[in-house]
Amino acid sequence: MKSITINGSQRESVGGKATKALRNAGQVPCVLYGGDKSVHFSAAELAFSKLVYTPNAHTVVIELEGGETFNAILQDIQFHPVTDRILHVDFYQVFEDKEITMDIPVNYVGNPRGVRNGGVLRKNKRSLRVKALPGNLPDFIDTNIEDLKIGDKLYIGKLASEKYTFMHPDNTVVCLVRRSRAAITVDEDDEEEGEATEEAAAE
Repeated sequence: MKSITINGSQRESVGGKATKALRNAGQVPCVLYGGDKSVHFSAAELAFSKLVYTPNAHTVVIELEGGETFNAILQDIQFHPVTDRILHVDFYQVFEDKEITMDIPVNYVGNPRGVRNGGVLRKNKRSLRVKALPGNLPDFIDTNIEDLKIGDKLYIGKLASEKYTFMHPDNTVVCLVRRSRAAITVDEDDEEEGEATEEAAAE
């Protein structure tokens, strides 16, 4: 999985006044959990653009002034309710020998057979939660849907991998191809025409 580097400065003070001053200076207060102790730091708001405003999943390398480096994943993020500015970010430290849980985007591959025959593809899952060692986390989950016919459903059990474990039941529907409303209307019209023809014949 691709990593994004965020350069930050360790925070000496974590009080309300210090936090407000950081935000006024274009910095975002952050906390790193999961290690021997929590690490409080700040980073420029612009540094989070490639991490937050994207559907892709990334791990993070946090580099602090003084040379300390941590591998992490985004745990939580708080936005201002009016301006949508980033107010606070929580990270979780990861280690190569410990499994972590993360949401991975689904990459749908191919044009379903059912769609080519007039059906409609419904994507129930845009991302899937998986558990794996950091080195086994995929950038995305490739899902081939080429052979799906109208009425077919793709269950998560069909996407099993040796590198990671899905944190969903095997009967979770990832996507399905359903009949379109237009196709149903056409069928109803055909039935009405057929009934009218039969009535005429009976007369």
